[in-house]
Amino acid sequence: MTRSIGLPRARPEIDALPAYSRASGAATVRWRASSNESTIAPSPAVVEAIARKGAHGHLYPTLFADDLVAALAERLSVPADAVLTGAGSLALLQQVLTAFTGPGTEVVHAWRSYEAYPILIGIAGATAVPVPLDAAHRHDVDAMIAAVTPDTRAVLVCNPNNPTGTELTETELRRLLDHVPSDVLVILDEAYREFAEEQVDGVELLREYPNVVVLRTFSKAYGLAGLRVGYAVADSAVAAPLHAAAPPFGLSSVAEAAACAALTDPGHTDRIVESVRAGRRHLRTGLADRGIETPASGGNFVWIPVGDQAASLDAACVAHGVSVRAFSGEGVRVTVGDRDAEDAVLAAVDAFTADRQN
Repeated sequence: MTRSIGLPRARPEIDALPAYSRASGAATVRWRASSNESTIAPSPAVVEAIARKGAHGHLYPTLFADDLVAALAERLSVPADAVLTGAGSLALLQQVLTAFTGPGTEVVHAWRSYEAYPILIGIAGATAVPVPLDAAHRHDVDAMIAAVTPDTRAVLVCNPNNPTGTELTETELRRLLDHVPSDVLVILDEAYREFAEEQVDGVELLREYPNVVVLRTFSKAYGLAGLRVGYAVADSAVAAPLHAAAPPFGLSSVAEAAACAALTDPGHTDRIVESVRAGRRHLRTGLADRGIETPASGGNFVWIPVGDQAASLDAACVAHGVSVRAFSGEGVRVTVGDRDAEDAVLAAVDAFTADRQN
């Protein structure tokens, strides 16, 4: 019998997935302002916890990060079975989409927003329904409501929005929640909440709207991006299938210990947040002085909406020693918190402007 020659084929949805873009020059520049990482190292308490737990790296962690779940449940005043942890909020989003969506279903989300959304929606086999941002680079709540159909299983909201930094008010979120059917999940991605001016609390909304799932992370305001720790909060009935489908040992013991330690040092988190807010003010003021208006940001970054000049500004930034994240035809996102990097971006803007005038 002759064996046919060929290779296994992935699902068609996987072949059609968009690629996650990489920042230009990130490996060679002096300053990396492209990934929204903290510019401040983790708390000393975190470093100590990592060292202690690392000495026991030959042992498995608890099945479901029991210590961190308990700490978060107490902190948020929710039952422990309402909390899930994972390797970053992105892993938890994939878990939610896998459990509640699939082929023949739709997920409504704003666009431009976090570029991983259409990738994860596609992996789940669902259809992404992108809704354009409004002219102010904000979620268009009314358009998102109008995009909901009988096939919709989830509405995904990034608040503050990545990469534009714009925020929804509590009134706007409540309007969305009041109009979305109760059997449709509303996933609130609050990765940047600690830096926000509005600081709408999705967990408080969850107490009134049980179809809400809140995603948060330790990557940003806690400075633990390299350890990959996130958590989700949901109504216990919604969380139950997520627990059932959760991979055991999904969070390393080192990551769990680091996150628990980070919660014990709120002063360090406050310093990270204040550094970001100062950086936002500095960069936005410098850009305004140069005639470039930017939307108010609730993230640890600033959005520069230069449209089809995004690639040129990106190249100017790399030439000045700083990597940023360019989105072709739309704009450039710059992580803040390092004054030297912010000044390098402003110098790049000067060069970019001069080139355009020549």
